[in-house]
Amino acid sequence: MERAKKGDWVEIENVLLQPHERAAHIPEDTKKAPLIMWVRGFLLNESAEIGDFVSIRTLAERTTSGTLVAINPRHEHDFGNPVKELLEIGCELQKEIESL
Repeated sequence: MERAKKGDWVEIENVLLQPHERAAHIPEDTKKAPLIMWVRGFLLNESAEIGDFVSIRTLAERTTSGTLVAINPRHEHDFGNPVKELLEIGCELQKEIESL
């Protein structure tokens, strides 16, 4: 199993609210899931494996602790699937700009 060492970029998670602690007015499917917080930062422990409870220092110089869930995590966000209508509008707009 991969081990992180002190100073490695890692991600931790904490369960902030269990399902039974969630607000009554939120959607039913949301109420069924715990509220989880993920935080990235530099490992302060000498070494750790996924699942260990660790401390980190964030880029904002905040120290926090939680369960190690990723070592050297990458950004995986995107803008979703292309929207055909937006692609077509983009092409039309480009033609209008060129004609000016």
